[in-house]
Amino acid sequence: MKRNRREFLKSCGALAGVGAISHATRLGLVPAQAQSSGYKALVCVFFFGGNDSNNMIVPVDSARYGLYQAMRTTVALPQANLLAAGSSGYGFHPAMTNAQRLYNLNRGALVLNVGTLVRPTTKAQLNSNPLPRNLYSHSDQTQQWQSSDPNGGATGWGGRITDLILPQNTGALPPGISLQGGNALYLSGAQTKGLNFANSGTFGLATFGDSTAMNARLAGLQRVLTFDSGLQMVSSANGVLGDSIRSAQEINTALNSAPALPVTFPNTGLGQQLAQVARIISVRGALGMNRQIFFAGMGGFDNHEQLLNNQQNLLSQVDGAFGAFLNWMESTSMLNDVTLFTESEFNRTGNANANNGTDHAWGGNHMVFGGAVRSGAYGTFPRHELRGPDDAGSRGNWIPTTSLDQYAATLGGWFGISDADLRMIFPNLVNFTPQRLAFL
Repeated sequence: MKRNRREFLKSCGALAGVGAISHATRLGLVPAQAQSSGYKALVCVFFFGGNDSNNMIVPVDSARYGLYQAMRTTVALPQANLLAAGSSGYGFHPAMTNAQRLYNLNRGALVLNVGTLVRPTTKAQLNSNPLPRNLYSHSDQTQQWQSSDPNGGATGWGGRITDLILPQNTGALPPGISLQGGNALYLSGAQTKGLNFANSGTFGLATFGDSTAMNARLAGLQRVLTFDSGLQMVSSANGVLGDSIRSAQEINTALNSAPALPVTFPNTGLGQQLAQVARIISVRGALGMNRQIFFAGMGGFDNHEQLLNNQQNLLSQVDGAFGAFLNWMESTSMLNDVTLFTESEFNRTGNANANNGTDHAWGGNHMVFGGAVRSGAYGTFPRHELRGPDDAGSRGNWIPTTSLDQYAATLGGWFGISDADLRMIFPNLVNFTPQRLAFL
């Protein structure tokens, strides 16, 4: 299909948002515990909008389910429809058949009531302890989950990890890659920037259909990028775009010789993002990658109305994508080398609003999948009682009992980061015990 000049420049603009490792120096030292000859990847899947995890993971025993049902009223799931997660005492949302299967195969874990915290906080300490800034704000809490800084931050915790592991890779690509279609703070470090692709179906510049014309246009663009304007901002931007084009071309070259994926992924936004993650991992050798971090995402979770119908569709898409990705991991013997985990800016209120939806809250439940995962439920589940000991307000705004720092540090430790460096990456980690959980 032919594309006009505006579309061509638009595709260039999408690439211009890509951060690359140009203009950054590699760290000279590798932490001893981070050295490894084997490949590892972390895959973060962010649920944008605030996923109602009260309905994603639900207690199934009669006593606690009764409290859940009384609290949730019109947005409660029927007890008989919940998918039991082994003998954990919890069940998955009815749409999450793959999550249940993976959990029961000892490839999944539940991490309960996780949230942004400065230090452990009880209800009695809400007015005395420092709290994260703007707790119920989408933008602030998204920033805090991606940065692990409860006051907001300029770098992401994934990016700070890639700063440390960069010397383990022999290729020129940045270790962090985002497929969710926007610049992810999560992958931005002091030394490295994530590579972002706005379209998970392609990398780099699409052709106009005529290779001669396209080559001429690309050559012209490259001359513009190498033109010394004398302006530092322009030169820096040109460097980012130039490195982005080279990175995209390098990935495309490697993928051209890669075999087809042995698993069919769903034709959904998240399904295709995870398919691209699988493709990139499959050519890790050609790209010189030993450590990589991926960021994928899915929107639509801000359900102030009609939660039950909306979440059924959303979690069905999540479950299909996760099931295909884990099947790919197993079929390619990557099961022990890749860990997938979820994030979302906050949970939703325990009770429903007038529109059969739920509103912004705080601590929520998350899932981790992979061969290195120890199945089980980790952390402390809140008591489903409005205005109760775990409620920061009156509607079921759960005060987190597991901090984001503990959750993320556990993932970083599996990735090969030393305890000392984890405390540097997560400055508030020293406030929590234990600093790493047992799900990995």
